[in-house]
Amino acid sequence: METVAVFCGSRPGVNPLFKSAARALGQCLAERNISLVYGGGRVGLMGTVADAVLAAGGKAIGVIPQALLDKEVGHKGLTKLHIVRDMHERKAMMAQLSGGFIALPGGAGTLEEVAEVWTWAMLGYHHKPIGLLNLAGFYNPLIAQSQNYVNEGFLDERHHQMLIVETEPGAMLERFLDYQAPASKWG
Repeated sequence: METVAVFCGSRPGVNPLFKSAARALGQCLAERNISLVYGGGRVGLMGTVADAVLAAGGKAIGVIPQALLDKEVGHKGLTKLHIVRDMHERKAMMAQLSGGFIALPGGAGTLEEVAEVWTWAMLGYHHKPIGLLNLAGFYNPLIAQSQNYVNEGFLDERHHQMLIVETEPGAMLERFLDYQAPASKWG
């Protein structure tokens, strides 16, 4: 795997574990020669992951809408920064550039990004791994809701199981190497 997209908060969150895990993930990506693809920001966990990748000698590729760049939240020291028109173009480009997706803690935007690539995977639009870095149980409610979708007949178990849940970046990346996509929703 050459690239991984990381979805995460433009804020650091209140738990210091989140920031230290973002640094660890960035370092882990660089050590494995996996380029980071992310939202292009310099703030929050996004900036922390990018700074860690760059500090460890790795490559960080940002994708940011012009409107956010105009607000001076864009990272100036990236390997490459793609400037796009809007959030739709941002997400499409990030998906195109990456070989897998990892979600660190974040807010509604992170949730929306994960839900979209997860839905695309269920429909067979891509066959890339999707991971939740479940720090301090942050993603437990989402995992429980996914199981509820299965229990209520709205989601196949195989699509619930396609979310790779780990607490350590290295373990997540190891599981990505062996990932086999399940059949699509219509398959």
